[in-house]
Amino acid sequence: MGQGRLPAPLGLACCLLLLGASGGLGSRGTLQGPWEEEQGPAAEGGPWGRARYEAVKKQLGAVGALSKQYWQYLACKVWEEGCKEKEEEEEDESSPRPGWSLPLVGQDYLEILSAWYCSFGKCCKTGDCRIVNNITGLEADLNGQLHGQHLAKEVVVRAVRGFLQSPRPQKALVLSFHGWSGTGKNFVARMVASHLYRDGLKSECVRVFISLFHFPHHNYVDSYKAQLKKQISETVQLCKQSLFIFDEAEKLHFGLLDAIKPFMARSDEGQVDYRRSIFLFLSNHGGNTINEVALDFWRAGRAREEISMELLEQRLRLELLEPAENGYARSRLLEENLIDFFVPFLPLEYHHVKLCARDAFLARGLPYTEAALDEVASMMVFVPKEEKLFSAQGCKSVSQRINYFLP
Repeated sequence: MGQGRLPAPLGLACCLLLLGASGGLGSRGTLQGPWEEEQGPAAEGGPWGRARYEAVKKQLGAVGALSKQYWQYLACKVWEEGCKEKEEEEEDESSPRPGWSLPLVGQDYLEILSAWYCSFGKCCKTGDCRIVNNITGLEADLNGQLHGQHLAKEVVVRAVRGFLQSPRPQKALVLSFHGWSGTGKNFVARMVASHLYRDGLKSECVRVFISLFHFPHHNYVDSYKAQLKKQISETVQLCKQSLFIFDEAEKLHFGLLDAIKPFMARSDEGQVDYRRSIFLFLSNHGGNTINEVALDFWRAGRAREEISMELLEQRLRLELLEPAENGYARSRLLEENLIDFFVPFLPLEYHHVKLCARDAFLARGLPYTEAALDEVASMMVFVPKEEKLFSAQGCKSVSQRINYFLP
């Protein structure tokens, strides 16, 4: 840093102070203050009187005091050491702080500056300063990149937006994604994480659990319970807003689902508030029911966009309640209505697979033709045997298949 230059944070703070002060300037940039009421020769350029001198001195003193105040505010947002003691000292002072309308304006600027500074690294003890909650971006990306899933788009955006906008949610938000493999469940979960947290799945506020990877042996369920509850508790203590993703949820032992049930229930007890958490369960269970409904609509000549949440959610709930070897049926999540939405992912048709192939080409910066997209889609297996309507793999493996077109 060269001589005579302010440190970057201090320089920015000063610039922001000047921007805030611009609210007290007239259209020609002349200061407007209490002395404007003085008229006559003295006000137009004559020698200043004592009253005018005292007024200017008072205003300049206010600027200096506010500069110090704003700098302390910014420093405390970035470096927290010693701030509590200063705040206590300031609270003991009975005299009001000097100033114009600058404090509110300047504080807005400093909030923006501190958020910008925090975006480059950690500046707080929790991961909250890396939370972005970009619902507009989430909605736009779902509309542009998630194909053939009108229900999932609508439900996820509305549920997440409503939950985040609620000042005091009654419980954690719990969404259960259902459908065949390759229909977009993992894709949507990753997209939610990337738009709620600056670091996406790598955020300290996000935890991903894969049932067969993290909890492979049912003989160790008790040990898994303790580990799982500890990780959830530690994450919620670190972040006021946490995201937990459970992949292959249908293979979770019912004891694990019951173990995390208290984190999703309505409860005001305890020092840690779990009501700001989001739980996503990803499951292939219910895929056959969803596909049957989609096939019936197609055979009846009705558009898949006519399929409603009321119809599919009711059928999904009934299938999940059937006594079978799945954690949903044996746990009490359904009986206690802890799952807020069952989100159906419809089977993908031929033209949806072509759109996935197009996205894969674009993601790798490769040119494509309609013939190439048709060839990629034709390499997939389609069911049922008679109609060959739905891709058995969804869009999974599409990105690998475009390797055949590379030179």
